[in-house]
Amino acid sequence: MRSSITNSFNTTNCNRINADIVRQHSIELLPITVAGVEAVNANSDISFGRHTHDQFGIGLMDRGGQKSLSGRGYVESNAGDVITVNPGEVHDGTPLGGSRAWRMLYFDTELINQCFIDISEGKFASGEFAMPVLKNVGIAKIFNQLYQAIISGNGDVKNLAADEALLILTNALAQMPRIQIKTPIKGVLYAKEKMDDAPGSAISLTELAAIAGLGQFTFLRAFAHYSGMTPHAYLLQRRLSLVRKLIRGGMELVDAAIAAGFSDQSHMNRLFVRSYGYTPGVYAQQNPKI
Repeated sequence: MRSSITNSFNTTNCNRINADIVRQHSIELLPITVAGVEAVNANSDISFGRHTHDQFGIGLMDRGGQKSLSGRGYVESNAGDVITVNPGEVHDGTPLGGSRAWRMLYFDTELINQCFIDISEGKFASGEFAMPVLKNVGIAKIFNQLYQAIISGNGDVKNLAADEALLILTNALAQMPRIQIKTPIKGVLYAKEKMDDAPGSAISLTELAAIAGLGQFTFLRAFAHYSGMTPHAYLLQRRLSLVRKLIRGGMELVDAAIAAGFSDQSHMNRLFVRSYGYTPGVYAQQNPKI
């Protein structure tokens, strides 16, 4: 059984009787048995705010198009384009002219990093996807093969078909031009590590700036320049990542919300849906307690 969240909003034009506009939003988190992988099937006309994922993401636009922030600035993707995202990469999504449909596979970093190790014959222990949008029919075909192999339920990533497709796909993506990495002020990294280590703990801008050894305004600008979001927005994303980890571990939603530093479960729910398009409850259903 597939779990999804579907929202419909009706707005009547006061100048035209019975002229309703129906918003479309359906995100399916598919039930699969592959360890370290999440499969999503989406159809939506809503915009997603800036957020991050802890995983590598590879997807395909099936219909429509969208404009989104990426590690290379704003990009546009349309039907047939392969889309990618790296762990921690700030991105968003706004539809172009109507609803768009896309499919995504999210991989734990260990899986993709192992691919980079294999591809480089041990020279590199990690890597990144350099192109957020790829117009390549061959790569799109390989993604479709990988997607079908994973959602078919025939074993895990070690399944021959999925394993081959993932290596070929990662190799193709890794060969694309590299993005230039921004070098942050060292103190900004210290402040970032503080939030990474204890996302559920309360911390003020004054404390973060002191850790960075900078004035508050200078720190705010430096952090936003490096990460693509404010310290507050970044901390919320780290808390959402912690919530997902706690849910996968079997923790109740209300307890996960408190442990991750949210004021209550409803606050967590709103931010979770805004970032991922489905509720924590849907995510919990696809990650049953052991």
